[in-house]
Amino acid sequence: MNTLLLLFSLSLSIIPFTLCVPNPSRILLASSSSSPVLDINGDKVQAGPNYFILPVIRGKGGGLYPSNVKQHNSTCPRDIIQETDEVQQGLPVVFTRLDAKKGVVRVSTDVNVRFYTPTICARETIWKLGAYDDKLKQYFVVTGGVEGNPGPQTVGNWFKIDKFGSDYKFVFCPSVCKFCKVICKDVGVFTKDGVRFLALSDTPFKVMFKKTF
Repeated sequence: MNTLLLLFSLSLSIIPFTLCVPNPSRILLASSSSSPVLDINGDKVQAGPNYFILPVIRGKGGGLYPSNVKQHNSTCPRDIIQETDEVQQGLPVVFTRLDAKKGVVRVSTDVNVRFYTPTICARETIWKLGAYDDKLKQYFVVTGGVEGNPGPQTVGNWFKIDKFGSDYKFVFCPSVCKFCKVICKDVGVFTKDGVRFLALSDTPFKVMFKKTF
């Protein structure tokens, strides 16, 4: 009994936003039957190329980019914020599928999201769910995740793209750990002091995808 309690405590310390219990029904593997995610030209979104994530609703900002706003003690940018000017497209992202292969990104399947930036922080820009912010009572989506290696250790690094009307939204509800019960919530925008942060929200951030090159 003491051993079980110790293992349970260790699992919570490694993954603070999950409760590790047997839950095989959460296994949702990528399937060819899932609809492909489409970009603004109607082409299938692929793992590997670069895409801008742009808001569907105009007048509330532009694309996304990493920046240090709340987290000043990091060399690489950790916050993910939305451009204040809607004509600014932000930085493009690259999607990595669960199987790490090139190919079509499909709706409701696990993917890593990484900002494409040719700097020393290039491998530090993978999206992940940050620790709960007690002061703001909020979970923020930040950078600093790990690409690939699906499982309990990386469960916070996986997101899904779901349909939202005729457009799309990001969802945090990873299926990469068969024993983990996780938070399942839409990714939206949290505004503080005029800055629009990417965060878990009851109001989804409706997005579209524009291929760069």
